Order: sequence, then C-alpha cells, then structure tokens
Amino acid sequence: MAKRKSQKDPEDLPDAPEGKGKRKNEDSDSDEDMDLVNVDFEWFDPQPAVDFHGLKTLLRQLLDVDAQLFNLSELADLILSQPLLGSTVKVDGNESDPYAFLTVLNLTTHKEKQVIKDLTAYLTRHCAAPSFSALKPLLEDSSPAQIGLVLTERFINMPHEIVPPMYTMLLEEIQWALEEKEPYAFTHYLVLSKTYAEVVSTLPSSDQPPSKKKKGGKEFGGETFYFHPEDEILHKYARGWGSFEYETPVDEGASDSKRAFQELGVKPMGHLILIEADKFAGAVDAVKTFLNGG
Repeated sequence: MAKRKSQKDPEDLPDAPEGKGKRKNEDSDSDEDMDLVNVDFEWFDPQPAVDFHGLKTLLRQLLDVDAQLFNLSELADLILSQPLLGSTVKVDGNESDPYAFLTVLNLTTHKEKQVIKDLTAYLTRHCAAPSFSALKPLLEDSSPAQIGLVLTERFINMPHEIVPPMYTMLLEEIQWALEEKEPYAFTHYLVLSKTYAEVVSTLPSSDQPPSKKKKGGKEFGGETFYFHPEDEILHKYARGWGSFEYETPVDEGASDSKRAFQELGVKPMGHLILIEADKFAGAVDAVKTFLNGG
C-alpha cells in the first residue's frame, strides 16, 4: 500500500492559544491581553522511526492509572506496525512528537499478542453492566465478530477541531485497505475513552476549620463529564456505552491533585462505546458536524 495521507492541514483550524494572558504593562491595571500564536497542525501516518515514545505518552494518558496493567511498548509497536492506518497530529513537522493520535486495532487478527490478550480480558471484566450486554459475547473466543478497537487521545489543550479529520481519514483508509483484502472488515467498533466525575474535595475549605476534615471521594451530583466531547455524539449511534471504575487503587487525595483550582476534585473513569459497523460512518459525520460548529 502506498502512502496516502497529505501532510498538510485537511481543514482550516482556528489559531491555538499558547499560555495564559500576560500584562503589557505590569504597573498598569489595564485588562490582560491574550498572546496568540499561529499553529499549523499537520496530519501524518504513524512514523515507526519517530513516534514510539510520543505514542506511549498518549497511551499512558488514555489508560490513566490502569496504564501499568499493560505493556505499552508492545501496544505502541503494534500501532506503528500498521503505519498506513490511523493518524497522528503534529505541529513541528514529521520528526516531532505527536500531540494527538487515532488508530484502530483488529482484536481478532492480533488475538495471539499478549497486549491484546490483556486488553481483551480487561474489556471483558468491564462490560458486565446492563448497557454492555451486547459486548461481552462479542469478545468471546468463539464469537465470529470482528471488533475494531478504536484508540485515540490528545493533549488536553489541543483544539477539538483536529478530531473530525482523523476519523474521516480513518474511514477512507479502512475502505482502501478492504479493497486490498486487508483484515479490516469490522462488524463492530469499540471506542476506548475516558470520562470523569466531580467529587467532594478532601481539602479544607475557607469556611471549614482544618481540624474538621471533609469526607472525600464522594461523587458530587452524579453527573458524568467527558474528556472527549465527541463521545456524547457517538452515543447516539451506539449499541451500548458506559463508564467503569479503574482497577488500580489510588491515594485518597488523588482527585484533589486534578482539581486545577476548582472547588471539586476530579475522578477519572474508563469509558466504552460499542458501535455497529454500518452505523460508524454516520457517527463520524455527526462528530464532524458537532465539533465544527454545525
């Protein structure tokens, strides 16, 4: 298969802010002005020679505290072994580290690889909820299903407009791969993502003496928030979805370390979205419309 992906921006994205606002005159009480820098985002095929460490960093962010349960080096190598499928987004040229990526792995084709065995077992453990009733039988060895595991992550300050081109190019690449009889005839797509809940902080507030500690770790309001806003759109096309608790224990103050100057703590969770293959293209179109302001 020949290289297909353009290394130029497929869409016209907004300028990206860099840093917080700075005062032009420190002795002045005038309003702060935001410093802006023009950034050219470029989409590349995964580059085995340069992307290994950058992909590991993004995979570690995606899997959060449960990243230690998997061999991320093997997973990064597997992603890089199919360089004409999936995308990375960079800002400093092909030789720089990716700021975002998206790919899909065939869980059946790679089922003998240890990292896929570990991932499949992990996914099976977390699909017991009623909303996942359709997923568990699909993951069994005897199932004829061809599941494409979609992995995608980006740095938190990346504009969400970079996402639709990655999904659009993935659909095109899968179609080209099928024309060349490659193993991407998926029956289902399974998106592994992450959400978070707000929890009551363990730290004393201004109106509470330090001696009277609040009971931390309790979820506040029961609302689910999304690190990836496109997940809510994908739900509309999904056979099932839901969040799950990470397996790795964390310290009591872990949610406070993610507060970012807000009153409530943050509790990350894993998230799964199961989409049948014939609905995936419609889901991608909806994501594009939503994230591009349509």
